[in-house]
Amino acid sequence: MSDKPTIAVVGAGALGRALVQRAAAAGHGVLLFDIKAAEVEQAVQAVGTDLRRAADTGELAPAVADAAIARIRGVPKLDALAVADFVVEAVAEDLEVKKALFATLDSFVREEVILATTTAALSVAAIAAACRRPERVAGLHVLTPLAGARLVEIVRAPRTDPGLLPHLTAFADSLGLAAIVVEDVPGFVVDHAVRGFLAEALRLYDERVAAPAVLDAAARAALGLRAGPFELADTIGLDAVWKVQRALYTQLYHEPRLRPVPSAAARVSAGLNGRKAGQGFYRYVNNQPVLPEREPVSTGLRRPLWISTARPAFAKRVVTALRGSGDLVAGAAPPPGAVVLVTPLGQDATTAAVAEKRDPAWTVAVDALFPIERHATLMPTPATHPDAVAAVAASFAACGRDTAVIDDSPGFVAQRLAFMLVAIAADLAARAVAEPAAIDLAVASALGLPQGPLALGDRIGPRVVVEGLERLRVASADPRWRVPPWLARRAQLGLALSSAPPQVL
Repeated sequence: MSDKPTIAVVGAGALGRALVQRAAAAGHGVLLFDIKAAEVEQAVQAVGTDLRRAADTGELAPAVADAAIARIRGVPKLDALAVADFVVEAVAEDLEVKKALFATLDSFVREEVILATTTAALSVAAIAAACRRPERVAGLHVLTPLAGARLVEIVRAPRTDPGLLPHLTAFADSLGLAAIVVEDVPGFVVDHAVRGFLAEALRLYDERVAAPAVLDAAARAALGLRAGPFELADTIGLDAVWKVQRALYTQLYHEPRLRPVPSAAARVSAGLNGRKAGQGFYRYVNNQPVLPEREPVSTGLRRPLWISTARPAFAKRVVTALRGSGDLVAGAAPPPGAVVLVTPLGQDATTAAVAEKRDPAWTVAVDALFPIERHATLMPTPATHPDAVAAVAASFAACGRDTAVIDDSPGFVAQRLAFMLVAIAADLAARAVAEPAAIDLAVASALGLPQGPLALGDRIGPRVVVEGLERLRVASADPRWRVPPWLARRAQLGLALSSAPPQVL
């Protein structure tokens, strides 16, 4: 295949148009077909407009934009794609539609032509089975929206010719996108991890641990996310999240980590599907979320704060966050009138208070799995006095740190989301769905994380992750928190999950 093969795109929807634009700008000749001829003409004009706009803003040189526009040609018949070197399908996510299309393409394209499907959830092997030459078929799952995406999952079906992979990687590279090679399993890497992450966030909402804005703030601050899980669900559309989540849950034979929650079904039925509907977990005005007003924290109510050292590393983080408050007291036991701060891992405030023999009325749990830099998540027991919570929030406010108060629940918010991501990534690595580095790159790109889930597990410490998962399993009696053997073995041996050295928190 030449350095700049001629690309044929089937499907003039948003993804097809984005592929046409990027491919033409990268120097490829591009042919576009859609069963609706009017859609082809509109798409070619729209892509031309976008390319000229890019030239006007300085994103592209005018000559580059003009040359790219000249490389694009809409065609009226499918068999006009016979001259292409590489065909990319971007039609509706319907297995029978895709199979029929690939069977037709396979009947007239040259033997060396690569046929790629952009499916995000369907079996590439099932699509390829419709062809006489299934070895020429592969998946090309592009993270969308393409304008903001930087990653392509190249899906290798059981009969895909390995010789196709370098050509697919080169094509992704020509579009300015990183590529990872993944096996043909439901959800590949990205959807499996992202849907599992969102499933856990939806469970937090279903359990009424806190309001979506509170949960988002806790997740963003601790994990460094580009957007919180409920912001992400509103952007994708809860109906789309719900559809794919149910499909993956079925395709993966009721994997507990992907189990849907009842409240999501009710919200979809009510039409609360997010930004596109004007209301989801947030309300939208002019396509912008209307955030709930934050109640000001009074700094007047202060009490001495005594920090439990049951987990020394966690206690150190809380001390660092509150050092400027002037409220910390030392000693082997809390003095009378002090609020006790506990730092549980995978447990709730009640369990920690009882285990440490502290008065639950004056005990507040703080999530200290990660450094408390801007935001602290507080968790009282059901018996905790409101003044105890107010005093802790006031001390954090005095140190310039926001706080969020959640209901008593094992694992806080960030712990549950982080441990779920690590567990899913460990499952994917154990099944060799992709290399560990590829898993990290894909999930970090999809969620806007500063590091992938396996690197996150190394940052936390594999043994700490195992301990947290086991405590959550005991607390919930839910198999979604089972420890992946791949992860357990590495934790026992002190081996890294990714290429980074494991840490111990």
